[in-house]
Amino acid sequence: MDIIDKLTEIFKEFPGIGERQARRFVYFLMSRTPAYNENLTGLVSELKKEIAQCGECFRFFIVGKNPTKDRASKICDICSNIHTDSSILMIVEKDSDLESVKKSRVYNGKYFILGGLVPIVEKNTKKRIRIEELKGKIKNDKKLKEIILAFSISPQGDHTDSYVREQIKDIVEKLKIKISSLGKGLSTGTELEYSDNDTLKNALKNRQ
Repeated sequence: MDIIDKLTEIFKEFPGIGERQARRFVYFLMSRTPAYNENLTGLVSELKKEIAQCGECFRFFIVGKNPTKDRASKICDICSNIHTDSSILMIVEKDSDLESVKKSRVYNGKYFILGGLVPIVEKNTKKRIRIEELKGKIKNDKKLKEIILAFSISPQGDHTDSYVREQIKDIVEKLKIKISSLGKGLSTGTELEYSDNDTLKNALKNRQ
């Protein structure tokens, strides 16, 4: 396997990228100047140095002016903000979904990144998503009054919704926490990260 094939295989691991697109990325880099490629590799190297993962919501975030302190505390600006509504918790699949909802400014509660969707046929579900971490967060959060399941409108998203509901059913019933899903406003097949502000606003308003 030559260098082109090796790079192609790496790009194919990116979400939504197939063989043809991956190879186009490689040829694009080949056509760029050495300075462009050096800048790209430098930014990739710095990425891990300047981010941390929140210990509460599992979101990746840029550390502040004191990287050592921020990385040690591992609490992002959303979870640590006193103005964030702690009575509502939105569960999303991935970081990009969280960022889309955040940018829409239609929601001011807390988040939890599940880490993926549950395949319809899957035996090791608990190894693919953070369901145990979610249970622990719900049990320990005394202010929580409502959980919103916000997954893509697809067979896999619907399956994940049902799975999470079943897994946290006993906990939410015991603590009298309301559980809802995004309502009408999201079309079938819609990825949450690509939804516009009005769509997200309607989906939140009509949650059930």
